[in-house]
Amino acid sequence: MGCGGRHLLSSALALFMVQVHGQGGVKFQNWAKTYGCSPELYFQPTSVEEIREILDMARQRNKRVKVVGGGHSPSDIACTDDFMIQMGKMNRVLKVDKEKQQVTVEGGIFLSDLNVELSKHGLALANLGAVSEVAAAGVIGTGTHNTGIKHGILPTQVVALTLLTASGEILECSESINADIFQAARLHLGCLGVVLTVTFQCMPQFNLHEVTFPSTLTEVLDHLGDHLKRSQYFRFLWFPHSENVSVIYQDPTNKPPLSSASWLWDYAVGYYLLEFLLWISTFVPSLVSWINRFFFWLLFSSRVENIAISYKIFNYECRFKQHVQDWAIPIEKTKEALLELKAALENNPKMVAHYPVEVRFARGDDIWLSPCFQRDSCYMNIIMYRPYGKNVPRLNYWLTYEGIMKKYGGRPHWAKAHSCTRKDFEKMYPAFSKFCSVREKLDPTGIFLNAYLEKVFY
Repeated sequence: MGCGGRHLLSSALALFMVQVHGQGGVKFQNWAKTYGCSPELYFQPTSVEEIREILDMARQRNKRVKVVGGGHSPSDIACTDDFMIQMGKMNRVLKVDKEKQQVTVEGGIFLSDLNVELSKHGLALANLGAVSEVAAAGVIGTGTHNTGIKHGILPTQVVALTLLTASGEILECSESINADIFQAARLHLGCLGVVLTVTFQCMPQFNLHEVTFPSTLTEVLDHLGDHLKRSQYFRFLWFPHSENVSVIYQDPTNKPPLSSASWLWDYAVGYYLLEFLLWISTFVPSLVSWINRFFFWLLFSSRVENIAISYKIFNYECRFKQHVQDWAIPIEKTKEALLELKAALENNPKMVAHYPVEVRFARGDDIWLSPCFQRDSCYMNIIMYRPYGKNVPRLNYWLTYEGIMKKYGGRPHWAKAHSCTRKDFEKMYPAFSKFCSVREKLDPTGIFLNAYLEKVFY
Protein backbone atom coordinates (compact mmCIF):
# COMPACT_ATOMS: atom_id res chain seq x y z
CA MET A 1 0.00 0.00 0.00
CA GLY A 2 1.40 3.42 -0.95
CA CYS A 3 1.74 6.39 1.41
CA GLY A 4 -1.55 7.89 0.24
CA GLY A 5 -3.41 4.63 0.87
CA ARG A 6 -1.94 4.28 4.36
CA HIS A 7 -2.81 7.91 5.08
CA LEU A 8 -6.41 7.38 3.92
CA LEU A 9 -6.74 4.24 6.06
CA SER A 10 -5.37 5.92 9.19
CA SER A 11 -7.66 8.93 8.57
CA ALA A 12 -10.64 6.62 8.25
CA LEU A 13 -9.68 4.80 11.44
CA ALA A 14 -9.14 8.10 13.27
CA LEU A 15 -12.53 9.33 12.03
CA PHE A 16 -14.17 6.12 13.23
CA MET A 17 -12.55 6.44 16.65
CA VAL A 18 -13.75 10.05 16.88
CA GLN A 19 -17.30 8.94 16.09
CA VAL A 20 -17.39 6.66 19.12
CA HIS A 21 -15.51 9.09 21.33
CA GLY A 22 -17.51 9.53 24.54
CA GLN A 23 -17.98 12.87 26.21
CA GLY A 24 -16.82 13.29 29.79
CA GLY A 25 -18.31 15.70 32.32
CA VAL A 26 -21.92 15.27 31.14
CA LYS A 27 -24.54 15.55 33.87
CA PHE A 28 -27.69 13.54 33.17
CA GLN A 29 -30.97 14.53 34.84
CA ASN A 30 -34.42 13.10 34.31
CA TRP A 31 -37.24 15.42 33.20
CA ALA A 32 -38.52 16.08 36.72
CA LYS A 33 -34.97 16.73 37.98
CA THR A 34 -35.64 14.23 40.78
CA TYR A 35 -32.82 11.86 39.75
CA GLY A 36 -29.48 12.41 38.07
CA CYS A 37 -26.01 10.99 37.53
CA SER A 38 -22.60 11.81 36.05
CA PRO A 39 -21.64 9.08 33.59
CA GLU A 40 -17.89 8.65 33.05
CA LEU A 41 -18.51 8.74 29.29
CA TYR A 42 -21.63 9.84 27.37
CA PHE A 43 -22.15 8.59 23.79
CA GLN A 44 -24.56 9.53 21.01
CA PRO A 45 -24.00 6.81 18.40
CA THR A 46 -25.29 7.00 14.84
CA SER A 47 -24.86 3.33 13.84
CA VAL A 48 -24.92 -0.25 15.09
CA GLU A 49 -21.15 -0.47 14.52
CA GLU A 50 -20.59 2.43 16.91
CA ILE A 51 -22.74 0.79 19.59
CA ARG A 52 -20.72 -2.43 19.19
CA GLU A 53 -17.51 -0.39 19.65
CA ILE A 54 -18.92 1.16 22.85
CA LEU A 55 -19.86 -2.27 24.22
CA ASP A 56 -16.36 -3.57 23.37
CA MET A 57 -14.77 -0.61 25.13
CA ALA A 58 -17.00 -1.14 28.16
CA ARG A 59 -15.98 -4.82 28.33
CA GLN A 60 -12.28 -3.98 28.07
CA ARG A 61 -12.53 -1.39 30.85
CA ASN A 62 -14.93 -3.45 32.97
CA LYS A 63 -17.65 -0.79 32.78
CA ARG A 64 -21.42 -1.04 32.65
CA VAL A 65 -23.59 0.56 29.96
CA LYS A 66 -26.95 2.31 30.30
CA VAL A 67 -29.06 3.24 27.29
CA VAL A 68 -31.36 6.28 27.57
CA GLY A 69 -33.98 7.91 25.38
CA GLY A 70 -35.99 10.95 26.47
CA GLY A 71 -35.00 10.68 30.15
CA HIS A 72 -38.61 11.04 31.26
CA SER A 73 -38.74 8.21 33.81
CA PRO A 74 -39.39 9.61 37.31
CA SER A 75 -36.89 7.18 38.90
CA ASP A 76 -33.20 6.24 38.65
CA ILE A 77 -33.84 3.44 36.12
CA ALA A 78 -31.69 5.27 33.51
CA CYS A 79 -28.83 6.33 35.82
CA THR A 80 -25.22 5.12 35.72
CA ASP A 81 -21.75 6.33 36.69
CA ASP A 82 -20.14 4.28 33.90
CA PHE A 83 -21.06 4.56 30.18
CA MET A 84 -24.31 6.13 28.98
CA ILE A 85 -25.63 5.72 25.43
CA GLN A 86 -28.19 8.32 24.33
CA MET A 87 -30.06 7.03 21.27
CA GLY A 88 -31.33 10.37 19.93
CA LYS A 89 -29.31 10.19 16.70
CA MET A 90 -30.76 6.78 15.76
CA ASN A 91 -34.24 8.11 15.15
CA ARG A 92 -35.31 7.25 11.61
CA VAL A 93 -38.56 5.81 10.31
CA LEU A 94 -37.28 2.74 8.44
CA LYS A 95 -40.43 1.34 6.85
CA VAL A 96 -44.15 2.07 6.61
CA ASP A 97 -46.23 -0.94 5.53
CA LYS A 98 -49.60 0.56 4.57
CA GLU A 99 -51.14 -2.82 3.82
CA LYS A 100 -50.40 -4.26 7.27
CA GLN A 101 -50.69 -0.81 8.87
CA GLN A 102 -47.30 -1.28 10.55
CA VAL A 103 -44.31 1.01 11.01
CA THR A 104 -40.70 0.05 11.75
CA VAL A 105 -38.56 2.70 13.45
CA GLU A 106 -35.16 3.04 15.06
CA GLY A 107 -35.27 2.77 18.86
CA GLY A 108 -34.24 6.39 19.44
CA ILE A 109 -37.13 8.07 17.61
CA PHE A 110 -39.31 10.26 19.82
CA LEU A 111 -43.02 9.45 19.66
CA SER A 112 -43.65 13.18 19.04
CA ASP A 113 -41.82 12.81 15.69
CA LEU A 114 -43.35 9.40 14.95
CA ASN A 115 -46.90 10.75 15.47
CA VAL A 116 -46.34 13.43 12.82
CA GLU A 117 -44.73 10.95 10.37
CA LEU A 118 -47.57 8.46 10.80
CA SER A 119 -50.21 11.11 10.15
CA LYS A 120 -48.52 11.87 6.78
CA HIS A 121 -49.30 8.24 5.86
CA GLY A 122 -52.86 8.39 7.25
CA LEU A 123 -51.90 6.19 10.23
CA ALA A 124 -51.80 6.51 14.02
CA LEU A 125 -50.97 4.50 17.13
CA ALA A 126 -54.15 3.23 18.81
CA ASN A 127 -53.03 4.50 22.21
CA LEU A 128 -50.35 6.82 23.62
CA GLY A 129 -49.16 7.96 27.02
CA ALA A 130 -49.50 11.54 28.28
CA VAL A 131 -46.04 12.53 27.01
CA SER A 132 -44.57 12.05 23.54
CA GLU A 133 -41.05 13.47 24.14
CA VAL A 134 -40.03 9.88 24.83
CA ALA A 135 -38.10 7.36 22.72
CA ALA A 136 -39.79 4.32 21.17
CA ALA A 137 -37.41 1.82 22.84
CA GLY A 138 -37.79 3.55 26.23
CA VAL A 139 -41.57 3.67 26.09
CA ILE A 140 -41.80 -0.09 25.69
CA GLY A 141 -38.90 -0.71 28.08
CA THR A 142 -40.78 0.66 31.08
CA GLY A 143 -44.32 -0.36 30.13
CA THR A 144 -45.80 3.06 29.40
CA HIS A 145 -49.60 3.05 29.44
CA ASN A 146 -52.61 5.26 28.92
CA THR A 147 -56.22 4.29 29.53
CA GLY A 148 -59.00 2.25 27.91
CA ILE A 149 -60.14 -1.18 29.01
CA LYS A 150 -60.07 -2.41 25.38
CA HIS A 151 -56.46 -1.25 25.04
CA GLY A 152 -53.28 -2.74 26.51
CA ILE A 153 -50.18 -0.90 27.67
CA LEU A 154 -48.07 0.57 24.82
CA PRO A 155 -45.81 -2.54 24.46
CA THR A 156 -48.88 -4.55 23.36
CA GLN A 157 -48.74 -2.55 20.09
CA VAL A 158 -45.25 -3.95 19.33
CA VAL A 159 -45.24 -6.77 16.76
CA ALA A 160 -41.47 -7.12 16.27
CA LEU A 161 -38.15 -5.67 17.44
CA THR A 162 -34.42 -6.15 16.96
CA LEU A 163 -32.06 -6.39 19.91
CA LEU A 164 -28.29 -5.96 20.01
CA THR A 165 -27.07 -8.21 22.83
CA ALA A 166 -24.04 -7.81 25.10
CA SER A 167 -22.03 -10.15 22.82
CA GLY A 168 -22.71 -7.96 19.76
CA GLU A 169 -25.22 -10.36 18.19
CA ILE A 170 -28.37 -8.91 16.59
CA LEU A 171 -31.57 -10.84 17.38
CA GLU A 172 -34.80 -10.47 15.39
CA CYS A 173 -37.72 -11.00 17.79
CA SER A 174 -41.45 -11.48 17.23
CA GLU A 175 -44.28 -13.89 18.15
CA SER A 176 -42.78 -16.37 15.64
CA ILE A 177 -39.01 -15.73 15.92
CA ASN A 178 -37.24 -15.86 19.33
CA ALA A 179 -40.71 -15.81 20.90
CA ASP A 180 -39.47 -16.08 24.51
CA ILE A 181 -37.03 -13.21 24.08
CA PHE A 182 -39.86 -11.23 22.40
CA GLN A 183 -42.14 -11.61 25.46
CA ALA A 184 -39.28 -10.44 27.67
CA ALA A 185 -38.06 -7.65 25.36
CA ARG A 186 -41.46 -6.00 24.84
CA LEU A 187 -40.96 -4.72 28.40
CA HIS A 188 -37.19 -5.00 28.73
CA LEU A 189 -36.21 -2.56 31.55
CA GLY A 190 -33.10 -1.75 29.52
CA CYS A 191 -31.38 -4.90 30.78
CA LEU A 192 -31.51 -7.32 27.82
CA GLY A 193 -29.50 -5.37 25.27
CA VAL A 194 -29.87 -2.32 23.03
CA VAL A 195 -33.22 -2.14 21.21
CA LEU A 196 -32.25 -1.09 17.69
CA THR A 197 -35.63 -1.17 15.93
CA VAL A 198 -39.28 -1.49 16.92
CA THR A 199 -42.23 -2.41 14.68
CA PHE A 200 -45.57 -1.03 15.87
CA GLN A 201 -49.04 -2.14 14.81
CA CYS A 202 -50.90 1.03 13.81
CA MET A 203 -54.43 1.85 12.68
CA PRO A 204 -56.02 4.41 10.34
CA GLN A 205 -55.60 7.98 11.58
CA PHE A 206 -58.49 9.23 13.71
CA ASN A 207 -59.79 12.26 15.59
CA LEU A 208 -60.71 12.04 19.27
CA HIS A 209 -63.63 13.80 20.94
CA GLU A 210 -62.79 14.57 24.56
CA VAL A 211 -65.54 15.44 27.04
CA THR A 212 -64.61 16.42 30.60
CA PHE A 213 -67.32 16.83 33.22
CA PRO A 214 -67.59 17.02 37.03
CA SER A 215 -68.83 14.17 39.21
CA THR A 216 -68.29 12.68 42.69
CA LEU A 217 -66.12 9.81 43.83
CA THR A 218 -69.19 7.91 45.10
CA GLU A 219 -70.98 8.21 41.74
CA VAL A 220 -67.97 7.15 39.66
CA LEU A 221 -67.06 4.16 41.86
CA ASP A 222 -70.69 2.99 42.14
CA HIS A 223 -71.12 3.11 38.34
CA LEU A 224 -67.59 2.21 37.23
CA GLY A 225 -68.75 -0.53 34.85
CA ASP A 226 -71.10 1.91 33.08
CA HIS A 227 -68.35 4.49 32.60
CA LEU A 228 -65.97 1.85 31.22
CA LYS A 229 -68.61 0.76 28.68
CA ARG A 230 -69.62 4.30 27.77
CA SER A 231 -66.21 5.57 26.67
CA GLN A 232 -63.35 3.82 24.87
CA TYR A 233 -60.66 5.85 26.66
CA PHE A 234 -62.19 6.60 30.06
CA ARG A 235 -60.23 7.95 33.00
CA PHE A 236 -60.97 10.11 36.00
CA LEU A 237 -59.17 12.52 38.31
CA TRP A 238 -59.95 12.45 42.02
CA PHE A 239 -59.18 15.55 44.09
CA PRO A 240 -57.91 14.28 47.48
CA HIS A 241 -59.41 15.73 50.68
CA SER A 242 -62.77 15.99 48.85
CA GLU A 243 -65.44 14.00 46.98
CA ASN A 244 -64.68 15.90 43.76
CA VAL A 245 -63.94 14.01 40.56
CA SER A 246 -63.33 15.13 36.99
CA VAL A 247 -64.46 12.45 34.51
CA ILE A 248 -62.73 12.35 31.12
CA TYR A 249 -64.23 10.53 28.13
CA GLN A 250 -62.25 10.26 24.89
CA ASP A 251 -63.77 8.60 21.83
CA PRO A 252 -63.07 8.41 18.08
CA THR A 253 -65.15 10.85 16.03
CA ASN A 254 -65.57 12.12 12.48
CA LYS A 255 -66.34 15.64 13.72
CA PRO A 256 -63.91 18.47 12.80
CA PRO A 257 -61.42 19.89 15.37
CA LEU A 258 -62.80 22.01 18.19
CA SER A 259 -60.70 23.62 20.93
CA SER A 260 -61.66 25.17 24.24
CA ALA A 261 -58.03 25.76 25.29
CA SER A 262 -57.29 29.14 26.86
CA TRP A 263 -53.86 30.52 27.76
CA LEU A 264 -55.33 32.44 30.72
CA TRP A 265 -56.91 29.38 32.35
CA ASP A 266 -54.43 26.71 31.28
CA TYR A 267 -51.25 28.62 32.07
CA ALA A 268 -51.85 31.81 34.05
CA VAL A 269 -54.20 30.03 36.46
CA GLY A 270 -53.59 26.31 35.91
CA TYR A 271 -49.82 26.64 36.05
CA TYR A 272 -48.47 29.85 37.59
CA LEU A 273 -51.12 30.44 40.24
CA LEU A 274 -51.18 26.76 41.22
CA GLU A 275 -47.39 26.63 41.58
CA PHE A 276 -47.38 29.76 43.75
CA LEU A 277 -50.17 28.47 46.01
CA LEU A 278 -48.53 25.06 46.39
CA TRP A 279 -45.28 26.80 47.35
CA ILE A 280 -47.17 28.78 50.04
CA SER A 281 -48.68 25.49 51.25
CA THR A 282 -45.20 24.14 52.01
CA PHE A 283 -45.29 26.56 54.97
CA VAL A 284 -49.01 25.98 55.76
CA PRO A 285 -49.74 22.33 54.78
CA SER A 286 -53.42 22.59 55.75
CA LEU A 287 -53.88 24.85 52.69
CA VAL A 288 -53.57 21.83 50.35
CA SER A 289 -57.13 20.60 50.89
CA TRP A 290 -58.42 24.13 50.18
CA ILE A 291 -56.20 24.36 47.03
CA ASN A 292 -57.57 21.03 45.74
CA ARG A 293 -61.17 22.17 46.20
CA PHE A 294 -60.51 25.68 44.86
CA PHE A 295 -58.86 24.42 41.65
CA PHE A 296 -61.60 21.87 41.08
CA TRP A 297 -64.16 24.69 41.29
CA LEU A 298 -62.03 27.00 39.12
CA LEU A 299 -60.97 24.63 36.32
CA PHE A 300 -62.95 21.39 36.50
CA SER A 301 -66.49 22.20 37.64
CA SER A 302 -68.03 22.66 34.20
CA ARG A 303 -68.34 20.50 31.08
CA VAL A 304 -65.57 21.04 28.51
CA GLU A 305 -65.20 19.55 25.02
CA ASN A 306 -62.22 19.28 22.67
CA ILE A 307 -61.78 17.55 19.32
CA ALA A 308 -58.39 17.03 17.64
CA ILE A 309 -56.22 14.45 15.91
CA SER A 310 -55.75 11.54 18.35
CA TYR A 311 -52.20 12.22 19.54
CA LYS A 312 -53.01 15.84 20.44
CA ILE A 313 -55.78 14.62 22.77
CA PHE A 314 -53.77 11.72 24.26
CA ASN A 315 -50.86 14.04 25.09
CA TYR A 316 -51.36 16.56 27.85
CA GLU A 317 -49.38 19.04 29.91
CA CYS A 318 -47.61 17.46 32.89
CA ARG A 319 -47.40 20.93 34.48
CA PHE A 320 -44.31 21.38 36.63
CA LYS A 321 -41.76 19.04 38.16
CA GLN A 322 -43.18 16.33 40.37
CA HIS A 323 -42.74 13.09 42.29
CA VAL A 324 -45.12 10.32 41.24
CA GLN A 325 -46.08 6.74 42.03
CA ASP A 326 -48.28 4.63 39.78
CA TRP A 327 -49.35 1.07 40.57
CA ALA A 328 -51.65 -1.32 38.70
CA ILE A 329 -54.16 -3.33 40.75
CA PRO A 330 -56.77 -5.86 39.56
CA ILE A 331 -59.63 -3.81 38.12
CA GLU A 332 -62.19 -5.32 40.51
CA LYS A 333 -60.26 -3.81 43.46
CA THR A 334 -60.55 -0.20 42.21
CA LYS A 335 -63.34 0.90 44.55
CA GLU A 336 -61.95 -0.72 47.72
CA ALA A 337 -58.42 0.61 47.17
CA LEU A 338 -59.46 4.17 46.38
CA LEU A 339 -61.86 4.37 49.32
CA GLU A 340 -59.13 3.06 51.61
CA LEU A 341 -56.75 5.77 50.39
CA LYS A 342 -59.46 8.40 50.96
CA ALA A 343 -60.08 7.09 54.50
CA ALA A 344 -56.33 7.09 55.27
CA LEU A 345 -56.13 10.79 54.33
CA GLU A 346 -59.23 11.60 56.41
CA ASN A 347 -57.79 9.77 59.42
CA ASN A 348 -54.40 11.53 59.18
CA PRO A 349 -55.05 15.29 58.89
CA LYS A 350 -51.29 15.98 58.74
CA MET A 351 -50.88 13.80 55.63
CA VAL A 352 -51.48 15.98 52.58
CA ALA A 353 -52.00 14.90 48.96
CA HIS A 354 -51.80 17.14 45.90
CA TYR A 355 -54.42 16.79 43.18
CA PRO A 356 -55.07 14.77 41.18
CA VAL A 357 -55.07 11.08 41.90
CA GLU A 358 -55.36 9.95 38.29
CA VAL A 359 -57.22 6.67 37.72
CA ARG A 360 -56.78 4.83 34.40
CA PHE A 361 -57.54 1.35 33.07
CA ALA A 362 -55.80 -1.19 30.82
CA ARG A 363 -56.53 -4.57 29.29
CA GLY A 364 -54.64 -7.64 30.53
CA ASP A 365 -51.79 -9.06 28.41
CA ASP A 366 -49.17 -11.82 28.28
CA ILE A 367 -45.99 -9.71 28.47
CA TRP A 368 -43.89 -11.24 31.25
CA LEU A 369 -43.13 -8.08 33.26
CA SER A 370 -46.26 -6.15 32.36
CA PRO A 371 -48.10 -4.79 35.43
CA CYS A 372 -51.22 -6.01 33.55
CA PHE A 373 -49.88 -9.56 33.09
CA GLN A 374 -52.91 -11.87 32.84
CA ARG A 375 -55.38 -9.39 34.34
CA ASP A 376 -57.39 -6.28 33.41
CA SER A 377 -56.03 -3.52 35.60
CA CYS A 378 -56.65 -0.16 37.19
CA TYR A 379 -53.66 2.20 37.41
CA MET A 380 -53.82 4.62 40.33
CA ASN A 381 -51.31 7.47 39.94
CA ILE A 382 -50.51 9.73 42.89
CA ILE A 383 -48.50 12.93 42.67
CA MET A 384 -46.64 15.47 44.77
CA TYR A 385 -45.56 18.58 42.87
CA ARG A 386 -42.26 20.36 43.52
CA PRO A 387 -43.22 24.07 43.37
CA TYR A 388 -40.18 26.09 42.21
CA GLY A 389 -38.17 22.87 42.63
CA LYS A 390 -38.95 22.61 46.35
CA ASN A 391 -39.56 19.11 47.71
CA VAL A 392 -42.77 18.68 49.71
CA PRO A 393 -42.76 16.06 52.51
CA ARG A 394 -44.37 12.95 51.04
CA LEU A 395 -43.00 9.91 52.88
CA ASN A 396 -46.14 9.15 54.92
CA TYR A 397 -48.42 9.52 51.89
CA TRP A 398 -46.05 7.39 49.76
CA LEU A 399 -45.82 4.56 52.30
CA THR A 400 -49.57 4.59 53.01
CA TYR A 401 -50.32 4.39 49.28
CA GLU A 402 -47.75 1.60 48.70
CA GLY A 403 -49.21 -0.37 51.62
CA ILE A 404 -52.72 -0.15 50.13
CA MET A 405 -51.47 -1.09 46.66
CA LYS A 406 -49.60 -4.15 47.98
CA LYS A 407 -52.64 -5.20 50.02
CA TYR A 408 -54.74 -5.32 46.83
CA GLY A 409 -52.17 -7.19 44.75
CA GLY A 410 -50.65 -4.14 43.08
CA ARG A 411 -47.63 -4.01 40.77
CA PRO A 412 -45.64 -0.76 40.40
CA HIS A 413 -45.08 1.05 37.11
CA TRP A 414 -41.47 0.23 36.20
CA ALA A 415 -40.51 3.80 35.27
CA LYS A 416 -41.65 5.29 38.55
CA ALA A 417 -40.05 5.30 41.99
CA HIS A 418 -41.03 2.45 44.32
CA SER A 419 -39.45 0.52 47.19
CA CYS A 420 -39.92 -3.04 45.85
CA THR A 421 -37.16 -5.65 45.67
CA ARG A 422 -36.68 -9.04 43.98
CA LYS A 423 -38.68 -10.80 46.74
CA ASP A 424 -41.68 -8.57 45.97
CA PHE A 425 -41.39 -9.08 42.20
CA GLU A 426 -41.17 -12.87 42.53
CA LYS A 427 -44.56 -12.77 44.28
CA MET A 428 -46.08 -10.22 41.90
CA TYR A 429 -45.01 -11.70 38.57
CA PRO A 430 -45.67 -15.39 37.75
CA ALA A 431 -43.16 -15.15 34.84
CA PHE A 432 -40.44 -13.31 36.78
CA SER A 433 -38.08 -16.30 36.86
CA LYS A 434 -38.54 -16.78 33.08
CA PHE A 435 -37.51 -13.15 32.52
CA CYS A 436 -34.49 -13.60 34.80
CA SER A 437 -33.27 -16.64 32.89
CA VAL A 438 -33.55 -14.79 29.55
CA ARG A 439 -31.69 -11.81 31.05
CA GLU A 440 -28.90 -14.02 32.43
CA LYS A 441 -28.55 -15.78 29.08
CA LEU A 442 -28.40 -12.53 27.05
CA ASP A 443 -26.25 -10.56 29.52
CA PRO A 444 -24.31 -13.06 31.69
CA THR A 445 -21.87 -10.43 33.04
CA GLY A 446 -24.56 -7.81 33.82
CA ILE A 447 -23.13 -5.11 31.53
CA PHE A 448 -26.62 -3.52 31.23
CA LEU A 449 -27.35 -3.42 34.99
CA ASN A 450 -27.32 -0.41 37.31
CA ALA A 451 -28.28 0.31 40.94
CA TYR A 452 -32.03 0.38 40.17
CA LEU A 453 -31.89 -2.97 38.35
CA GLU A 454 -29.75 -4.62 41.03
CA LYS A 455 -32.61 -4.07 43.48
CA VAL A 456 -34.93 -5.75 40.97
CA PHE A 457 -32.76 -8.80 40.24
CA TYR A 458 -30.68 -9.38 43.38
